[in-house]
Amino acid sequence: MSLVEEPICVVIGRTRHRMVQQEIVEAQELGARFIELRLDFLAKAPDLKRLLEYKTVPFVATVRRGSDGGRYNGPEDARKTLLRQAIVGGFDWVDLETDIADSIPRFGKVKRIVSYHNLREVPKDLEKIYEAMCKQDADIVKLAVKAQTPADNLRVLALLKDAPKPTVAHCMGDLGMPSRVLGGKFGAPFTYAAHNKERGIAPGLPSYLEMKRLYYYDRIGPATKVFGVIGDPVAHSLSPLLHNKAFRAVGLDAVYIPFRVPKGELAAFLQAFDQLPVEGYSVTIPHKEAAAEAADELDPAVESTKAANTLIRRRREERFAPADAPIRRKENRFAAYNTDFSGTLSTLFDLFQLDMGAGQPPLTGRDALRGRPVLILGAGGVARAVAFALVQEGALPTITNRTAERAQRLAEALQARHVDWAARHNVICDLVINCTSVGMHPNIDESPLHPSFLKPGLTVFDTVYNPETTLLVKEGRQRGCKVITGVELFLRQAVGQFELFTGRGAPIEKMSQVIRKALSPVKIRDEEAPA
Repeated sequence: MSLVEEPICVVIGRTRHRMVQQEIVEAQELGARFIELRLDFLAKAPDLKRLLEYKTVPFVATVRRGSDGGRYNGPEDARKTLLRQAIVGGFDWVDLETDIADSIPRFGKVKRIVSYHNLREVPKDLEKIYEAMCKQDADIVKLAVKAQTPADNLRVLALLKDAPKPTVAHCMGDLGMPSRVLGGKFGAPFTYAAHNKERGIAPGLPSYLEMKRLYYYDRIGPATKVFGVIGDPVAHSLSPLLHNKAFRAVGLDAVYIPFRVPKGELAAFLQAFDQLPVEGYSVTIPHKEAAAEAADELDPAVESTKAANTLIRRRREERFAPADAPIRRKENRFAAYNTDFSGTLSTLFDLFQLDMGAGQPPLTGRDALRGRPVLILGAGGVARAVAFALVQEGALPTITNRTAERAQRLAEALQARHVDWAARHNVICDLVINCTSVGMHPNIDESPLHPSFLKPGLTVFDTVYNPETTLLVKEGRQRGCKVITGVELFLRQAVGQFELFTGRGAPIEKMSQVIRKALSPVKIRDEEAPA
Protein backbone atom coordinates (compact mmCIF):
# COMPACT_ATOMS: atom_id res chain seq x y z
CA MET A 1 0.00 0.00 0.00
CA SER A 2 1.22 3.51 -0.84
CA LEU A 3 2.33 5.79 1.99
CA VAL A 4 -0.08 8.43 0.68
CA GLU A 5 -3.40 7.51 -0.94
CA GLU A 6 -4.29 11.10 -1.88
CA PRO A 7 -2.00 12.86 -4.41
CA ILE A 8 -2.78 16.43 -3.27
CA CYS A 9 -1.93 17.71 0.21
CA VAL A 10 -4.09 20.72 1.03
CA VAL A 11 -2.30 23.39 3.06
CA ILE A 12 -4.25 25.43 5.62
CA GLY A 13 -2.67 28.39 7.36
CA ARG A 14 -4.71 30.97 9.30
CA THR A 15 -4.02 33.16 12.31
CA ARG A 16 -7.12 32.17 14.30
CA HIS A 17 -8.19 28.71 15.48
CA ARG A 18 -11.79 29.30 14.43
CA MET A 19 -10.76 30.06 10.85
CA VAL A 20 -8.52 26.99 10.73
CA GLN A 21 -11.43 24.82 11.88
CA GLN A 22 -13.71 26.37 9.27
CA GLU A 23 -11.20 25.74 6.46
CA ILE A 24 -10.68 22.15 7.62
CA VAL A 25 -14.40 21.52 7.22
CA GLU A 26 -14.54 23.34 3.85
CA ALA A 27 -11.51 21.50 2.45
CA GLN A 28 -12.90 18.10 3.41
CA GLU A 29 -16.26 19.00 1.85
CA LEU A 30 -14.45 19.88 -1.41
CA GLY A 31 -12.82 16.46 -1.42
CA ALA A 32 -9.47 17.01 0.34
CA ARG A 33 -8.18 13.72 1.74
CA PHE A 34 -4.77 14.86 3.01
CA ILE A 35 -4.29 18.14 4.93
CA GLU A 36 -1.30 20.05 6.27
CA LEU A 37 -1.91 22.46 9.16
CA ARG A 38 0.59 25.30 9.28
CA LEU A 39 0.76 25.79 13.03
CA ASP A 40 3.26 28.63 12.54
CA PHE A 41 0.47 30.83 11.14
CA LEU A 42 -1.50 30.86 14.39
CA ALA A 43 -1.30 34.09 16.37
CA LYS A 44 -1.77 32.25 19.67
CA ALA A 45 -0.26 29.05 21.03
CA PRO A 46 -1.82 26.16 19.09
CA ASP A 47 -4.61 24.26 20.83
CA LEU A 48 -3.98 20.90 19.18
CA LYS A 49 -7.08 19.23 20.58
CA ARG A 50 -9.26 21.99 19.15
CA LEU A 51 -7.57 21.83 15.76
CA LEU A 52 -8.04 18.07 15.53
CA GLU A 53 -11.71 18.20 16.48
CA TYR A 54 -12.95 18.01 12.87
CA LYS A 55 -10.24 15.69 11.57
CA THR A 56 -11.53 12.93 9.27
CA VAL A 57 -8.45 12.54 7.02
CA PRO A 58 -4.68 12.31 7.63
CA PHE A 59 -3.18 15.54 9.00
CA VAL A 60 0.39 16.86 8.73
CA ALA A 61 1.74 19.12 11.49
CA THR A 62 4.16 21.82 10.33
CA VAL A 63 5.83 24.62 12.29
CA ARG A 64 7.90 26.51 9.73
CA ARG A 65 10.59 29.04 10.70
CA GLY A 66 10.82 32.42 9.02
CA SER A 67 14.12 31.46 7.39
CA ASP A 68 12.33 28.53 5.73
CA GLY A 69 9.39 30.58 4.52
CA GLY A 70 7.18 30.22 7.59
CA ARG A 71 5.95 32.58 10.29
CA TYR A 72 7.34 31.07 13.45
CA ASN A 73 9.73 33.51 15.18
CA GLY A 74 9.93 32.11 18.71
CA PRO A 75 12.64 30.12 20.48
CA GLU A 76 13.82 27.01 18.64
CA ASP A 77 13.47 24.81 21.74
CA ALA A 78 9.81 25.82 22.00
CA ARG A 79 9.27 24.99 18.33
CA LYS A 80 10.73 21.52 18.78
CA THR A 81 8.54 20.99 21.83
CA LEU A 82 5.45 21.94 19.80
CA LEU A 83 6.43 19.46 17.07
CA ARG A 84 6.85 16.71 19.67
CA GLN A 85 3.43 17.57 21.12
CA ALA A 86 1.90 17.29 17.65
CA ILE A 87 3.52 13.89 17.18
CA VAL A 88 2.00 12.47 20.35
CA GLY A 89 -1.18 14.52 20.11
CA GLY A 90 -2.94 12.88 17.19
CA PHE A 91 -1.34 14.06 13.95
CA ASP A 92 -0.61 11.37 11.36
CA TRP A 93 2.40 13.11 9.84
CA VAL A 94 4.99 15.66 10.97
CA ASP A 95 7.21 17.89 8.82
CA LEU A 96 10.75 18.24 10.18
CA GLU A 97 13.41 20.37 8.53
CA THR A 98 16.54 18.42 7.67
CA ASP A 99 18.65 20.23 10.29
CA ILE A 100 16.40 19.15 13.20
CA ALA A 101 15.08 15.79 11.97
CA ASP A 102 17.80 13.80 13.72
CA SER A 103 17.04 15.47 17.06
CA ILE A 104 13.36 14.46 17.08
CA PRO A 105 13.03 10.67 17.13
CA ARG A 106 10.31 8.66 15.46
CA PHE A 107 7.29 7.93 17.66
CA GLY A 108 4.55 5.36 17.17
CA LYS A 109 2.94 5.28 13.74
CA VAL A 110 3.45 8.97 12.96
CA LYS A 111 5.12 9.32 9.55
CA ARG A 112 7.90 11.80 8.91
CA ILE A 113 8.50 14.32 6.14
CA VAL A 114 12.09 15.56 6.22
CA SER A 115 12.19 18.88 4.36
CA TYR A 116 14.52 21.50 2.96
CA HIS A 117 13.42 25.00 1.90
CA ASN A 118 15.38 27.68 0.10
CA LEU A 119 13.45 30.84 -0.76
CA ARG A 120 16.39 32.46 -2.56
CA GLU A 121 17.66 30.02 -5.15
CA VAL A 122 18.29 26.48 -6.30
CA PRO A 123 21.58 25.85 -4.48
CA LYS A 124 24.58 24.58 -6.41
CA ASP A 125 24.87 21.61 -4.08
CA LEU A 126 21.18 20.64 -4.26
CA GLU A 127 21.99 17.06 -5.23
CA LYS A 128 24.35 16.67 -2.25
CA ILE A 129 21.73 18.12 0.09
CA TYR A 130 19.21 15.63 -1.27
CA GLU A 131 21.62 12.70 -0.96
CA ALA A 132 22.19 13.52 2.71
CA MET A 133 18.45 13.88 3.37
CA CYS A 134 17.78 10.45 1.92
CA LYS A 135 20.00 8.98 4.66
CA GLN A 136 17.84 10.47 7.40
CA ASP A 137 14.89 8.76 9.06
CA ALA A 138 12.25 9.98 6.63
CA ASP A 139 9.18 8.41 5.10
CA ILE A 140 9.13 11.19 2.51
CA VAL A 141 11.83 13.67 1.54
CA LYS A 142 10.66 17.14 0.51
CA LEU A 143 12.62 19.90 -1.24
CA ALA A 144 11.21 23.34 -2.11
CA VAL A 145 13.55 25.84 -3.75
CA LYS A 146 13.14 29.15 -5.56
CA ALA A 147 13.46 28.95 -9.34
CA GLN A 148 15.67 31.58 -10.95
CA THR A 149 15.34 30.24 -14.50
CA PRO A 150 12.80 27.94 -16.21
CA ALA A 151 15.48 25.23 -16.44
CA ASP A 152 15.58 25.02 -12.63
CA ASN A 153 12.35 23.02 -12.89
CA LEU A 154 14.21 20.28 -14.74
CA ARG A 155 16.96 20.06 -12.17
CA VAL A 156 14.41 19.60 -9.40
CA LEU A 157 12.28 17.11 -11.34
CA ALA A 158 15.41 15.07 -12.06
CA LEU A 159 15.59 14.24 -8.35
CA LEU A 160 12.30 12.35 -8.67
CA LYS A 161 13.60 9.90 -11.26
CA ASP A 162 14.75 6.70 -9.54
CA ALA A 163 14.51 8.44 -6.16
CA PRO A 164 15.95 6.26 -3.36
CA LYS A 165 13.12 7.45 -1.09
CA PRO A 166 9.65 8.79 -1.92
CA THR A 167 10.33 12.41 -2.79
CA VAL A 168 8.33 15.59 -3.25
CA ALA A 169 10.41 18.26 -5.00
CA HIS A 170 9.32 21.49 -6.63
CA CYS A 171 10.35 25.04 -7.42
CA MET A 172 8.59 27.98 -5.84
CA GLY A 173 7.50 31.16 -7.62
CA ASP A 174 5.75 31.60 -10.96
CA LEU A 175 8.77 30.19 -12.79
CA GLY A 176 8.33 26.99 -10.78
CA MET A 177 4.76 26.11 -11.70
CA PRO A 178 5.80 23.34 -14.17
CA SER A 179 7.55 21.39 -11.41
CA ARG A 180 4.47 21.53 -9.18
CA VAL A 181 2.20 20.13 -11.90
CA LEU A 182 4.62 17.58 -13.35
CA GLY A 183 5.70 15.95 -10.10
CA GLY A 184 3.20 13.15 -10.58
CA LYS A 185 4.62 12.34 -14.01
CA PHE A 186 8.01 11.63 -12.46
CA GLY A 187 6.91 9.72 -9.40
CA ALA A 188 6.25 12.23 -6.62
CA PRO A 189 3.84 10.66 -4.09
CA PHE A 190 1.87 13.91 -3.83
CA THR A 191 2.01 17.64 -4.39
CA TYR A 192 0.94 20.61 -2.26
CA ALA A 193 -1.92 23.01 -2.88
CA ALA A 194 -3.52 25.79 -0.86
CA HIS A 195 -7.06 25.66 0.40
CA ASN A 196 -7.10 29.46 0.30
CA LYS A 197 -4.69 30.77 -2.34
CA GLU A 198 -5.00 34.34 -1.06
CA ARG A 199 -3.33 33.50 2.24
CA GLY A 200 0.15 33.72 0.70
CA ILE A 201 1.32 30.46 2.21
CA ALA A 202 4.18 29.91 -0.28
CA PRO A 203 5.27 31.68 -3.49
CA GLY A 204 3.46 30.27 -6.49
CA LEU A 205 1.42 27.73 -4.50
CA PRO A 206 -1.69 26.88 -6.55
CA SER A 207 -5.08 26.19 -5.02
CA TYR A 208 -6.55 22.75 -4.47
CA LEU A 209 -9.29 23.39 -7.02
CA GLU A 210 -6.71 24.47 -9.61
CA MET A 211 -4.74 21.27 -9.16
CA LYS A 212 -7.89 19.13 -9.09
CA ARG A 213 -10.13 20.71 -11.71
CA LEU A 214 -7.75 22.67 -13.92
CA TYR A 215 -4.71 20.39 -14.16
CA TYR A 216 -6.37 17.10 -13.09
CA TYR A 217 -3.26 16.36 -11.08
CA ASP A 218 -4.61 13.08 -9.74
CA ARG A 219 -4.69 11.75 -13.33
CA ILE A 220 -1.12 12.70 -14.28
CA GLY A 221 1.23 9.73 -14.65
CA PRO A 222 4.35 8.59 -16.50
CA ALA A 223 2.51 8.31 -19.85
CA THR A 224 0.89 11.76 -19.65
CA LYS A 225 1.87 13.95 -22.60
CA VAL A 226 2.89 17.52 -21.82
CA PHE A 227 1.85 20.69 -23.65
CA GLY A 228 2.00 24.30 -22.53
CA VAL A 229 1.90 28.01 -23.19
CA ILE A 230 5.07 30.10 -23.28
CA GLY A 231 4.89 33.78 -22.41
CA ASP A 232 5.87 36.56 -20.03
CA PRO A 233 3.61 37.30 -18.30
CA VAL A 234 1.65 34.06 -18.54
CA ALA A 235 -0.16 33.61 -15.20
CA HIS A 236 -3.26 35.37 -16.55
CA SER A 237 -3.58 33.04 -19.54
CA LEU A 238 -6.76 31.03 -19.89
CA SER A 239 -5.08 28.61 -22.30
CA PRO A 240 -4.37 26.00 -19.58
CA LEU A 241 -8.04 25.97 -18.61
CA LEU A 242 -9.22 25.77 -22.19
CA HIS A 243 -6.86 23.03 -23.37
CA ASN A 244 -7.01 20.89 -20.23
CA LYS A 245 -10.80 20.86 -20.38
CA ALA A 246 -10.61 20.02 -24.09
CA PHE A 247 -8.16 17.15 -23.46
CA ARG A 248 -10.51 15.86 -20.79
CA ALA A 249 -13.53 16.13 -23.09
CA VAL A 250 -11.95 13.86 -25.72
CA GLY A 251 -10.33 11.47 -23.23
CA LEU A 252 -6.66 12.30 -23.85
CA ASP A 253 -3.98 11.56 -21.24
CA ALA A 254 -2.36 14.99 -21.54
CA VAL A 255 -1.74 18.10 -19.44
CA TYR A 256 -1.20 21.70 -20.51
CA ILE A 257 0.74 24.03 -18.22
CA PRO A 258 2.03 27.63 -18.18
CA PHE A 259 5.73 28.28 -18.75
CA ARG A 260 6.92 31.78 -17.87
CA VAL A 261 9.95 32.41 -20.07
CA PRO A 262 11.61 35.84 -19.92
CA LYS A 263 12.20 37.69 -23.17
CA GLY A 264 15.31 36.56 -25.01
CA GLU A 265 15.40 33.11 -23.36
CA LEU A 266 13.12 31.13 -25.68
CA ALA A 267 15.76 29.19 -27.61
CA ALA A 268 17.54 28.12 -24.40
CA PHE A 269 14.22 27.13 -22.85
CA LEU A 270 13.22 24.94 -25.79
CA GLN A 271 16.56 23.18 -25.78
CA ALA A 272 16.42 22.55 -22.02
CA PHE A 273 12.86 21.23 -22.03
CA ASP A 274 13.68 18.69 -24.71
CA GLN A 275 14.43 16.54 -21.66
CA LEU A 276 10.74 16.13 -20.75
CA PRO A 277 9.88 16.34 -23.67
CA VAL A 278 7.09 18.88 -24.23
CA GLU A 279 5.07 17.82 -27.29
CA GLY A 280 3.77 21.25 -28.27
CA TYR A 281 3.60 24.86 -27.19
CA SER A 282 1.27 27.78 -27.59
CA VAL A 283 3.37 30.95 -27.84
CA THR A 284 2.31 34.39 -26.72
CA ILE A 285 3.85 37.78 -25.88
CA PRO A 286 6.80 38.44 -26.24
CA HIS A 287 8.01 35.30 -28.06
CA LYS A 288 6.07 34.94 -31.32
CA GLU A 289 8.82 36.20 -33.60
CA ALA A 290 11.48 34.31 -31.65
CA ALA A 291 9.38 31.14 -31.98
CA ALA A 292 9.53 31.40 -35.77
CA GLU A 293 13.31 31.73 -35.55
CA ALA A 294 13.64 28.78 -33.16
CA ALA A 295 11.79 26.29 -35.39
CA ASP A 296 13.38 24.39 -38.24
CA GLU A 297 10.15 24.03 -40.25
CA LEU A 298 7.71 26.84 -40.96
CA ASP A 299 4.21 26.59 -42.36
CA PRO A 300 3.31 29.16 -45.06
CA ALA A 301 1.68 31.57 -42.60
CA VAL A 302 4.84 31.65 -40.49
CA GLU A 303 7.03 32.02 -43.58
CA SER A 304 5.13 35.15 -44.52
CA THR A 305 4.57 36.71 -41.08
CA LYS A 306 7.89 35.69 -39.48
CA ALA A 307 5.87 35.04 -36.31
CA ALA A 308 4.53 31.82 -34.80
CA ASN A 309 2.02 31.15 -32.05
CA THR A 310 2.33 27.34 -32.12
CA LEU A 311 5.30 24.98 -31.96
CA ILE A 312 4.90 21.23 -32.54
CA ARG A 313 7.66 18.75 -31.82
CA ARG A 314 8.50 16.77 -34.92
CA ARG A 315 10.23 13.44 -35.42
CA ARG A 316 12.26 13.11 -38.57
CA GLU A 317 9.62 11.05 -40.39
CA GLU A 318 6.95 13.65 -39.61
CA ARG A 319 8.63 16.64 -41.19
CA PHE A 320 6.94 18.73 -43.86
CA ALA A 321 9.69 18.52 -46.43
CA PRO A 322 10.81 15.41 -48.38
CA ALA A 323 13.88 13.71 -46.91
CA ASP A 324 16.12 15.03 -49.69
CA ALA A 325 14.82 18.61 -49.53
CA PRO A 326 17.09 21.31 -48.03
CA ILE A 327 15.60 22.60 -44.78
CA ARG A 328 16.94 24.75 -41.99
CA ARG A 329 18.23 22.43 -39.26
CA LYS A 330 17.90 23.38 -35.62
CA GLU A 331 18.45 21.25 -32.53
CA ASN A 332 14.89 21.73 -31.29
CA ARG A 333 13.22 20.14 -34.32
CA PHE A 334 9.97 22.06 -34.03
CA ALA A 335 7.46 22.87 -36.71
CA ALA A 336 6.02 26.37 -36.39
CA TYR A 337 2.47 27.42 -37.19
CA ASN A 338 0.45 30.60 -36.89
CA THR A 339 -3.17 29.94 -35.97
CA ASP A 340 -3.60 33.68 -35.29
CA PHE A 341 -3.44 34.02 -39.09
CA SER A 342 -6.18 31.48 -39.83
CA GLY A 343 -8.13 32.51 -36.72
CA THR A 344 -8.20 36.14 -37.81
CA LEU A 345 -9.62 35.28 -41.22
CA SER A 346 -12.16 32.88 -39.75
CA THR A 347 -13.30 35.53 -37.27
CA LEU A 348 -13.64 38.27 -39.87
CA PHE A 349 -15.32 36.02 -42.44
CA ASP A 350 -17.93 35.11 -39.84
CA LEU A 351 -18.45 38.45 -38.11
CA PHE A 352 -17.30 41.41 -40.23
CA GLN A 353 -19.78 42.84 -42.69
CA LEU A 354 -20.30 46.07 -44.58
CA ASP A 355 -23.72 47.70 -44.85
CA MET A 356 -24.34 48.68 -48.46
CA GLY A 357 -27.47 50.75 -47.85
CA ALA A 358 -30.55 51.25 -50.07
CA GLY A 359 -31.97 47.86 -49.14
CA GLN A 360 -28.89 46.06 -50.42
CA PRO A 361 -27.64 42.97 -48.55
CA PRO A 362 -24.46 43.54 -46.54
CA LEU A 363 -21.12 42.38 -47.86
CA THR A 364 -19.61 39.51 -45.86
CA GLY A 365 -16.57 37.23 -45.98
CA ARG A 366 -13.87 38.01 -48.52
CA ASP A 367 -16.10 40.50 -50.30
CA ALA A 368 -16.31 42.63 -47.16
CA LEU A 369 -12.53 42.75 -46.70
CA ARG A 370 -11.43 43.30 -50.28
CA GLY A 371 -10.36 46.93 -50.79
CA ARG A 372 -11.38 47.99 -47.28
CA PRO A 373 -9.17 50.39 -45.27
CA VAL A 374 -8.15 48.87 -41.92
CA LEU A 375 -6.25 50.47 -39.04
CA ILE A 376 -4.02 48.02 -37.15
CA LEU A 377 -2.82 49.09 -33.73
CA GLY A 378 0.45 47.33 -32.85
CA ALA A 379 3.32 45.68 -34.70
CA GLY A 380 4.07 42.58 -32.62
CA GLY A 381 3.36 38.93 -33.28
CA VAL A 382 -0.44 39.19 -33.34
CA ALA A 383 -0.32 42.32 -35.47
CA ARG A 384 1.91 40.61 -38.01
CA ALA A 385 -0.48 37.67 -38.33
CA VAL A 386 -3.50 39.96 -38.62
CA ALA A 387 -1.84 42.27 -41.14
CA PHE A 388 -0.59 39.52 -43.44
CA ALA A 389 -3.97 37.78 -43.30
CA LEU A 390 -5.71 41.00 -44.32
CA VAL A 391 -3.31 41.72 -47.17
CA GLN A 392 -3.86 38.16 -48.45
CA GLU A 393 -7.58 38.99 -48.73
CA GLY A 394 -7.05 42.31 -50.47
CA ALA A 395 -7.66 44.66 -47.52
CA LEU A 396 -5.68 47.90 -47.21
CA PRO A 397 -4.06 48.04 -43.76
CA THR A 398 -2.42 51.03 -42.11
CA ILE A 399 0.00 50.14 -39.33
CA THR A 400 0.66 52.22 -36.24
CA ASN A 401 2.66 51.35 -33.15
CA ARG A 402 4.03 53.12 -30.10
CA THR A 403 7.53 52.17 -31.34
CA ALA A 404 7.52 53.75 -34.78
CA GLU A 405 10.41 51.68 -36.14
CA ARG A 406 8.50 48.42 -35.67
CA ALA A 407 5.45 49.83 -37.46
CA GLN A 408 7.64 50.96 -40.34
CA ARG A 409 9.33 47.55 -40.67
CA LEU A 410 5.99 45.72 -40.71
CA ALA A 411 4.50 48.17 -43.22
CA GLU A 412 7.51 47.75 -45.50
CA ALA A 413 7.18 43.97 -45.36
CA LEU A 414 3.53 44.33 -46.40
CA GLN A 415 4.10 47.19 -48.85
CA ALA A 416 1.48 48.98 -46.77
CA ARG A 417 1.10 52.36 -45.15
CA HIS A 418 2.19 53.29 -41.64
CA VAL A 419 1.55 56.35 -39.47
CA ASP A 420 2.99 57.66 -36.23
CA TRP A 421 1.17 56.59 -33.09
CA ALA A 422 0.24 60.22 -32.40
CA ALA A 423 -1.48 60.39 -35.82
CA ARG A 424 -3.57 57.23 -35.46
CA HIS A 425 -6.81 59.12 -34.86
CA ASN A 426 -6.50 60.80 -38.27
CA VAL A 427 -6.75 57.52 -40.20
CA ILE A 428 -10.00 56.88 -42.09
CA CYS A 429 -11.02 53.21 -41.93
CA ASP A 430 -13.96 50.80 -41.88
CA LEU A 431 -12.30 48.41 -39.42
CA VAL A 432 -9.87 49.00 -36.55
CA ILE A 433 -8.07 46.08 -34.93
CA ASN A 434 -6.27 46.44 -31.61
CA CYS A 435 -3.28 44.10 -31.52
CA THR A 436 -1.57 45.78 -28.57
CA SER A 437 -1.82 44.65 -24.94
CA VAL A 438 -3.53 47.92 -23.96
CA GLY A 439 -6.66 47.02 -22.00
CA MET A 440 -5.40 43.55 -21.01
CA HIS A 441 -5.75 42.40 -17.42
CA PRO A 442 -4.68 43.94 -15.05
CA ASN A 443 -4.61 47.28 -16.94
CA ILE A 444 -8.31 47.15 -17.69
CA ASP A 445 -8.89 50.92 -17.45
CA GLU A 446 -6.83 51.73 -20.53
CA SER A 447 -7.81 52.03 -24.20
CA PRO A 448 -5.57 52.49 -27.25
CA LEU A 449 -8.05 54.91 -28.85
CA HIS A 450 -9.79 58.10 -27.76
CA PRO A 451 -13.58 57.65 -27.64
CA SER A 452 -14.06 60.40 -30.22
CA PHE A 453 -12.57 58.11 -32.89
CA LEU A 454 -15.36 55.58 -32.40
CA LYS A 455 -18.38 56.29 -34.60
CA PRO A 456 -21.39 54.35 -35.98
CA GLY A 457 -20.44 52.28 -39.02
CA LEU A 458 -16.95 51.52 -37.70
CA THR A 459 -16.18 47.93 -36.70
CA VAL A 460 -13.93 47.59 -33.64
CA PHE A 461 -12.05 44.29 -33.25
CA ASP A 462 -10.05 43.99 -30.00
CA THR A 463 -7.75 40.95 -29.91
CA VAL A 464 -7.43 41.24 -26.10
CA TYR A 465 -9.63 38.53 -24.61
CA ASN A 466 -9.08 38.92 -20.86
CA PRO A 467 -11.24 40.77 -20.07
CA GLU A 468 -13.60 40.22 -22.97
CA THR A 469 -15.28 43.58 -22.47
CA THR A 470 -12.23 45.82 -22.59
CA LEU A 471 -12.60 49.58 -22.26
CA LEU A 472 -12.22 49.81 -26.05
CA VAL A 473 -15.04 47.31 -26.57
CA LYS A 474 -17.24 49.04 -24.00
CA GLU A 475 -16.75 52.49 -25.51
CA GLY A 476 -17.21 51.12 -29.03
CA ARG A 477 -20.61 49.70 -28.11
CA GLN A 478 -21.63 52.91 -26.38
CA ARG A 479 -20.84 54.91 -29.53
CA GLY A 480 -22.68 52.66 -31.95
CA CYS A 481 -19.77 50.71 -33.39
CA LYS A 482 -20.01 47.08 -34.39
CA VAL A 483 -17.80 45.12 -32.02
CA ILE A 484 -15.80 41.89 -32.29
CA THR A 485 -14.22 40.74 -29.04
CA GLY A 486 -10.94 38.96 -28.55
CA VAL A 487 -12.75 35.83 -27.38
CA GLU A 488 -13.74 35.11 -30.97
CA LEU A 489 -10.11 35.08 -32.13
CA PHE A 490 -8.84 33.35 -28.99
CA LEU A 491 -11.29 30.49 -29.43
CA ARG A 492 -10.56 30.01 -33.13
CA GLN A 493 -6.77 30.09 -32.75
CA ALA A 494 -7.02 27.69 -29.79
CA VAL A 495 -9.12 25.26 -31.83
CA GLY A 496 -6.41 25.31 -34.49
CA GLN A 497 -3.74 24.67 -31.88
CA PHE A 498 -5.68 21.79 -30.32
CA GLU A 499 -5.98 20.09 -33.69
CA LEU A 500 -2.25 20.54 -34.34
CA PHE A 501 -1.44 19.20 -30.85
CA THR A 502 -3.66 16.13 -31.08
CA GLY A 503 -4.26 15.36 -34.75
CA ARG A 504 -8.00 15.19 -34.12
CA GLY A 505 -11.00 17.47 -34.27
CA ALA A 506 -11.44 19.91 -31.39
CA PRO A 507 -14.50 19.84 -29.08
CA ILE A 508 -15.45 23.34 -30.22
CA GLU A 509 -18.72 23.62 -28.31
CA LYS A 510 -17.05 22.56 -25.06
CA MET A 511 -14.16 24.98 -25.60
CA SER A 512 -16.57 27.83 -26.29
CA GLN A 513 -18.50 27.07 -23.09
CA VAL A 514 -15.32 26.91 -21.04
CA ILE A 515 -13.91 30.25 -22.19
CA ARG A 516 -17.18 32.14 -21.90
CA LYS A 517 -17.86 30.72 -18.45
CA ALA A 518 -14.36 31.66 -17.32
CA LEU A 519 -14.81 35.24 -18.49
CA SER A 520 -18.38 35.63 -17.26
CA PRO A 521 -18.80 38.19 -14.46
CA VAL A 522 -21.27 35.75 -12.90
CA LYS A 523 -19.29 32.75 -11.69
CA ILE A 524 -21.17 29.45 -11.75
CA ARG A 525 -20.13 26.63 -9.47
CA ASP A 526 -18.11 24.01 -11.33
CA GLU A 527 -20.42 21.10 -12.04
CA GLU A 528 -17.61 18.57 -11.83
CA ALA A 529 -17.45 17.09 -8.36
CA PRO A 530 -13.98 16.29 -7.08
CA ALA A 531 -13.09 12.67 -7.69
